[in-house]
Amino acid sequence: MVAVSAILHDADPMALEAALQEMTGGVADFFDNEFAVIDVSGLPPDRTSIDWPQLIGLLKKYQLNAVAVRNAPAEMEAGIIASGLSIDNVSVARQEAPAPAPAPAPAPVAQKVAASTMIIDTPIRAGQRIYARDADLVITATVNNGAEIIADGSIHVYAPLRGRALAGASGDTSARIFAASMEAELVSIAGIYRTFENGLPPEQKGQPAQIRLSGDRIDVLSLNSASRN
Repeated sequence: MVAVSAILHDADPMALEAALQEMTGGVADFFDNEFAVIDVSGLPPDRTSIDWPQLIGLLKKYQLNAVAVRNAPAEMEAGIIASGLSIDNVSVARQEAPAPAPAPAPAPVAQKVAASTMIIDTPIRAGQRIYARDADLVITATVNNGAEIIADGSIHVYAPLRGRALAGASGDTSARIFAASMEAELVSIAGIYRTFENGLPPEQKGQPAQIRLSGDRIDVLSLNSASRN
């Protein structure tokens, strides 16, 4: 299942609605009834009370269907389940009781495993969605407006990137997006979004650029070293 990762840094409904309004730019079908996994790891540690029905309704207003909550502390789980959401434990490393120390064994021979990569050589049309699960995504043709490309790893587009690009979809904050001609409508790293309703800066539009996550901020960096910002 492909789902949008909605990372909460504030549970205030007014703040969340303002963020969604800014992200979608008022476009009613921006998310087109996509599934959403709510990640609460960005909330303050003492924030254990959330009005889940209100939050679900707010996401639904923007055509996001909440299905699960990720990184929830144990004290939140009863309220989450009572609201009809699932607990997403995929990316949560639960604390296990320490096991007895195993007996020393011969050191295994290290084996190198090549990173998985999906390569696409044809243009991605409006309405198409490409998802590279557990892999990087390399596209050698144009990604048109209205298309969406998603990867759990990094994204490389050796042509104009005009649609939406979401890297680190499973939460990898080190993922990046590279484009030979950056003209994206929306970019995302590990669930942190940035849209370009007013266009990219003139010095970056149509130029080789990379997208990376710096804290909670999406940075657009020119690949021309002389014009980085």
